[in-house]
Amino acid sequence: MAEITENILFEDNHLLVVLKDQNLACCPDDSKDENLLDLLKAYLKTAYQKAGNVYLGLVHRLDRPTGGVMVFAKTSKAAARLSEQMKTGDFEKKYLTVLHGSLDPAEGTLEGWLKKNAVNNMVYLCPQGTDGAKYARLDYRTLALYGKYSLAEIKLHTGRSHQIRVQTAGAGHPVFGDMRYGGETAQKGKLALWAYSLSFTHPVTKERMRFVAFPPEATPWKEFEIDRLKLV
Repeated sequence: MAEITENILFEDNHLLVVLKDQNLACCPDDSKDENLLDLLKAYLKTAYQKAGNVYLGLVHRLDRPTGGVMVFAKTSKAAARLSEQMKTGDFEKKYLTVLHGSLDPAEGTLEGWLKKNAVNNMVYLCPQGTDGAKYARLDYRTLALYGKYSLAEIKLHTGRSHQIRVQTAGAGHPVFGDMRYGGETAQKGKLALWAYSLSFTHPVTKERMRFVAFPPEATPWKEFEIDRLKLV
């Protein structure tokens, strides 16, 4: 991948806001593949000539196929305060996704219960009360239509694994490129799901901050002319 410094959107003594590339793990996993957390730690170690281990708190996650904006905490105090914001709802994450067909109504909420199968790394919709199931909720609004596809904005209220992919597929409108949950694609590996907006209160200065980064100019994103939708 390109130099990690090119992915940095904001940095101060407390925070590091970066753009995660698609198909890059956000943190170490069993695959032992290159991951964003370790790349950023290596950057900090070199840039600030730090000896020994470098602290960098993983505040939230993005699935490997999902690209977009992430924030990391450079101190444990910042990590704790951002984590608290996630619990209170002050930490806002919005995504863009291209779906097969369009959700009806054009704006609404999807709610349900999800359970992950650790063996095959799949998440399933299940009845409330199922052992190990977790409540999931998101708001959506359809922004544009193009042929048999739609562009939707998603706001998460819960951060479950594969949540957007499973809930939209469960509603009959899987994400473009999502082979795992029923979305056909001509570009294997390019999931049309992008964390484009991240808002939170700075853990020290208390300033309200928002970072926006649109998806790459590639299929299927380019068909919707996202920059003209005035989302910012």
